[in-house]
Amino acid sequence: MQPTVIKNVKPGMSIVREEIFGPVVVAEPFTKPEELIARANETPYGLAAGIWTRDISKAHRVAAELRAGTVWINCYNVFDAALPFGGYNNPAGAEMGHEVLEHYTPNQSVVIGL
Repeated sequence: MQPTVIKNVKPGMSIVREEIFGPVVVAEPFTKPEELIARANETPYGLAAGIWTRDISKAHRVAAELRAGTVWINCYNVFDAALPFGGYNNPAGAEMGHEVLEHYTPNQSVVIGL
């Protein structure tokens, strides 16, 4: 499947609200990070999020507000067996790390590619 960028979406569309697996990204313009954070946190899953920026301080502020089990900064799909991986809003699928034993505790990992 070819990588696909989807634009001109509306907040209620399933492509925006559901987590899509595959080479697909939804591109939504925004003016303030708070606006983007609110949209991102509307998912019932919160499995993962990616932030691409030159401003690492801003990335950390945004990551702290995102309800996502893993937040990658300037990288994506990077895993380590010591870091928990699972949904923030629905943590029953947590894998890896000692947190796998605590399925009902939301966890967040922040990874930065240097």
